[in-house]
Amino acid sequence: MEGKENKEEQFKSIKRRMLVNFMLVIFISVIAFEALLIGFTRYYFYNNAEGILTNQIKLSADFYKRYFSNTSLQDNIIDNVDIFWKQTTAQVEIIDLNGKTLMNSTGAIPDKNIDGFGFEAALKGGKGKWIGKPSYDRPRIMAISYPLMSNNNIVGVLRFTTSLEEIDKTINMINFIFLFIGLTVIIIGSIVSIFLSYSIIHPVKELKKAAEEMANGNLNIRVKEMRNDELGRLGKTFNYMADEIQKREIIKNEFISSVSHELRTPLTAIKGWAITLNSDGGSDKEILTDGLKIIENESERLTAMVEELLDFSKFISGRISLHKELVRIEDTIEYIEKYMKPRAERENINFQVKLKEGLPLVEVDLSRIKQVLINLLDNSFKFTCIGGNVSLEVLHQEKYIIFLVKDTGCGISEEDLPRVKDKFYKGKNSKAQNGLGLSICDEIISMHNGELIIESELGAGTTVLVKIPVVINNKIRR
Repeated sequence: MEGKENKEEQFKSIKRRMLVNFMLVIFISVIAFEALLIGFTRYYFYNNAEGILTNQIKLSADFYKRYFSNTSLQDNIIDNVDIFWKQTTAQVEIIDLNGKTLMNSTGAIPDKNIDGFGFEAALKGGKGKWIGKPSYDRPRIMAISYPLMSNNNIVGVLRFTTSLEEIDKTINMINFIFLFIGLTVIIIGSIVSIFLSYSIIHPVKELKKAAEEMANGNLNIRVKEMRNDELGRLGKTFNYMADEIQKREIIKNEFISSVSHELRTPLTAIKGWAITLNSDGGSDKEILTDGLKIIENESERLTAMVEELLDFSKFISGRISLHKELVRIEDTIEYIEKYMKPRAERENINFQVKLKEGLPLVEVDLSRIKQVLINLLDNSFKFTCIGGNVSLEVLHQEKYIIFLVKDTGCGISEEDLPRVKDKFYKGKNSKAQNGLGLSICDEIISMHNGELIIESELGAGTTVLVKIPVVINNKIRR
């Protein structure tokens, strides 16, 4: 119970983290965009006000330079003062070179000389700009200063000052609208994030629940495949895994049943003949000979089955190791030919071995390669009728030694062919004891960096191709 609660807390924390991350992204994006919009709005309105004042002050300064520069600045203030504020509604000030205000359109002349508000920049022949809140007034102002020229000499400074109160009110109103929109976006984004996080977490929760069901032994559990994204593909993978596990479970159960049956048959024969021989007392030598021979054969059969199971166990646990050495494969093929010839004669099967001369060296575990070839030939003999053909051919093709085992037996159905190398798998017409022979052969060849390929057609025989890398200049060529 405690484990389930911990898992539930972990699940909730994932959902919470996803929601927090979504919200963080939305919040940062909205704040950044809001800051950009507010900054751009302020820049636009202030720049527009500055442009208007600049045009107006330049027009007045140029007008003074053209038509009134022959008269002193003081005389022009007395006689033609209206020319300076005809072009603007802003406050107009005329300042001499010492910073003393000579004229102010509001009528207020300050006692102190002016040494700021862009005055210094105008004295240098450029445009001066100042934005701020003066000590004598509450609203913020924008002041533009410009030099007055006479005979190419600066004779004074003209300054236009305008209040930014209305502009700031407009900017604040627009900023309020932007902030309201941003807050709305955050709220909507939060709601969408909740649904989005749910849409991601819910399938994960379903997968988790299905996995727990499977862990408890319910192999029939499946998840709904309703999405076409990574989660949907994860669901398909889960269902595929469940199908494969279920198939493996069925095969395992069939294997246990089959092995139990296969083990019971020789054990029953051994027990039966042991009882017979014990009751007979050895008086009938023919019965004694037959009984001992059957017990011997069935014991060998049991030994072969147990050895195959032990080999499989070693392969599965990774405890098997190969003892490779450089060998001439011709010697091994000659041994296999002598080993299988008597069986071919007993079963009236035409067995042929074809061996190319001058085969290169191979680095293999000789006993394991013998095991593979004998197993493959044993299968061919089992499925080939009397009078049929079985052959073993060895070729050298580029960087591989090729072993070809062919027979004219009953073949393998198209349904069984893709799975004959699977562990525990026994086809419909299989005569295998436990379905491990080809699986073990495939493992051995894989450990030799080779490949085992099976081609077959029902009623037309089977061809098994085994590829092993050759050795060239004492190096394995792959």
